[in-house]
Amino acid sequence: MGFFDVFKRSRKEINRSNQEQGKAGEEQVKAKYELNGYKVTRTGKGHDYRATKKNWWTGKRETKYVEVKTGNAKLSPLQRKKKKQYGSKYVEER
Repeated sequence: MGFFDVFKRSRKEINRSNQEQGKAGEEQVKAKYELNGYKVTRTGKGHDYRATKKNWWTGKRETKYVEVKTGNAKLSPLQRKKKKQYGSKYVEER
């Protein structure tokens, strides 16, 4: 066991912790949208969820593309591209 093995293990633990935090954040945001009448589907292609809701007055369907970030996580290049592509429909939730 080398000197740096301690750092590798702790990096693994940090990654696991970050993943758990991210999953919890995603579940929280998904529940929030569902409680507000949105149908939420997992995408994972530049965003975590697509949330759609039908406006019963106008019949129009509202779509939001939701990316969930926890802590000080930053958007990836693909996520930045999607944010630019979708404009105000792209929502970053923290």
